[in-house]
Amino acid sequence: MSAPGTTPGTARPGGRTARTAVAVFAATIGELASRSYDDISIESIAARAGVHKTTIYRRWRTKAELVSQAVTDAARSLIPVPDTGSVEADLRGLSRSVMATLSSPEGNATTRSLLAGATASAQIRQLMQQFWTARLTATAAIVERAVGRGELPAGTDPAPVLQAMAAPLYYRLLVTGDQLTQRDADLSAAAAAAAARAGVFAGQPGMV
Repeated sequence: MSAPGTTPGTARPGGRTARTAVAVFAATIGELASRSYDDISIESIAARAGVHKTTIYRRWRTKAELVSQAVTDAARSLIPVPDTGSVEADLRGLSRSVMATLSSPEGNATTRSLLAGATASAQIRQLMQQFWTARLTATAAIVERAVGRGELPAGTDPAPVLQAMAAPLYYRLLVTGDQLTQRDADLSAAAAAAAARAGVFAGQPGMV
């Protein structure tokens, strides 16, 4: 049973239940990487996770709810948030992690699957919004710490800084089709850091 005030699947229980949740979330991401959203079902996720479908239905009432939570969990956990004491080094580390994820077969396929689905499905567009909100919330500390240290101007909004860092990588992946390299990641981070230091992102409406 969920804790008071939470929806099924949102709590982080321990023991066997936690292991099951990890397996189900991994299976859900695996399904997204291998087929379209419409072709995914609770049954296909259960088969990939090696659990009975009733195990999933006890915690997640619908496919949309499960996929939403799996994508949000992935957004928060797959990309570590560096804390080196330097905004440029932090952005470089984050950019390299994004590059590594996008370059992996699963990360590449999942990204393409979600973006393709978002063009035709309001449900997938909502999932994408949840994904990016979770990702920005998890990584905003990089910019907030830099403002606190005086590296970036007061009022610098984390969201456009992080978007400026990540956008060139997604462009190369999805538009030009070029293979991503560490140099690409480092250049994206350096450009975002330079723009942030120049005050380009100060005083903009926040998204995080």
